[in-house]
This record gives sequence, structure tokens and C-alpha cells, in this order.
Amino acid sequence: MNKLLLIVTSVTVLAGAGLAGQSKRDSIQGAWQAVEVTVTGPEARTITIPEPRPNLIVFTGRHYSRVEIHAEGPRSVPADIGRATADELRAAWGPFVGEAGTYELAAGNLITMRPIVSKNPEAMAPGAFVTYSYTLAGDTLWVTFQKNQNGPIVNPVTVKAVRVE
Repeated sequence: MNKLLLIVTSVTVLAGAGLAGQSKRDSIQGAWQAVEVTVTGPEARTITIPEPRPNLIVFTGRHYSRVEIHAEGPRSVPADIGRATADELRAAWGPFVGEAGTYELAAGNLITMRPIVSKNPEAMAPGAFVTYSYTLAGDTLWVTFQKNQNGPIVNPVTVKAVRVE
């Protein structure tokens, strides 16, 4: 489930990529929140993200930043952080995702994101990237995971995001 949520978060990150010279409504620059995730493959399903939505993606002209919680309920809070067990710390901080980096747009409505900093060290490895396809309709954006440095995604996830600013 955490891997699925990581994919969902990664896809959500795209939600902010921008197109220079366009009006705000026609651009994917801005602040976005994921509202729905559609998973394909053997565990196919659609997940609606309820309010308050624990995610925020911000895209500028060339950079992105995202923070998300990948859990289906509230995270636990250790009673004493200084004495918390490894399991208590994983339960509290494991679902948190934080990442920032650069992105570029390409023909065919593709966005390629390259993390500079991430909670997940693997995402910062040299050559790491994620490419998504996207569709923008007003203040709604759909992004679909296409490939990463390891190759094409067999069962792509689609994230529906809405503009919040």
C-alpha cells in the first residue's frame, strides 16, 4: 500500500508543471491538491481523497515542491518522541512524502520530473526521473504515470488534481 501511495504521490507531483506565456487557467503552474486516484492492474480501484486533503503540490516556471501523506487514516503520534520505538516512528513518519526538484514539458503533453531533494534517497539517485502524461481542463488536471529511469510503467496510476491557487 505504501508503494502505491508513493506512486500516487509521484503522479500528484506533476499536477503543477507550467507552460510559460499562458494564462493561469491554461497553465499547470500554481498550487494543486489531488482529489482522486485511479489505480489500474490487479488491484484496480478509484480512491477519493476526502477533505482536508493531506497533500499540496506547487509548481513554478521550472521547479516543483510537494508534500503528501500516504495513509488512509490519521497518523499515530508517539507519546514521547525521544523514547519512541522504531515501529512508532515508522508509523508516524513513514507515510510522509516530501520532494522538490525541476520539471520539463515535452510535446505530446508529457512532463518529466527530476527530484533534487526527497525524503526517499532513491528518488535523488543520479539519473532518477518520472515521466507523466497530462490533460488539463480548466482548473482540473489529470496526470498518468508513464515511465521512470527503470522503464515503462505496466499498470499506470492516474491522479485527478484541482487547482487551489
